[in-house]
Amino acid sequence: MDAKKKRVAIVGAGPSGLAACKHALAKGFRPVVFESDTAVGGVWNRTLASTRLQTPASAYRFSDFPWLPASADDEGLSFPRHDQVSEYMTAYTRRFGVLERVRSGCRVLGASYVRATEQEVAAWERWSGNGEAFGDGTGEWHLTVRHGDGESEGGTTQV
Repeated sequence: MDAKKKRVAIVGAGPSGLAACKHALAKGFRPVVFESDTAVGGVWNRTLASTRLQTPASAYRFSDFPWLPASADDEGLSFPRHDQVSEYMTAYTRRFGVLERVRSGCRVLGASYVRATEQEVAAWERWSGNGEAFGDGTGEWHLTVRHGDGESEGGTTQV
């Protein structure tokens, strides 16, 4: 597979976007995470100061990255505050090289699939769940991304 076809766009640097980026990197892809906020962590950065995790920290963690310190209960992390969850996500991104793949302040405004024939689009509805990507790989997605807080669009980023 050529390098251009190994480019992957991920929308959002919340827990799922971060994990997707980490696994894409491990598979040799070149992911870019578009995050509209200025930090990773998703909603954990945009919530009330009193918000805490509703499940124990031990149940809300990446399988390959434990909460630090290991004795979370000793540090008052049984049900971490939103800022502690955000810090945990940031530590995860640093540990696995995800942080440098995140483009902060980039809001995805739209996505369109280019070069899809009507037959190809019709086949998507019959996708059998066999792990194969939609289409034959000849098309590509074009994302429209606004960079920063400006009113104007920053152009089209092809992925």
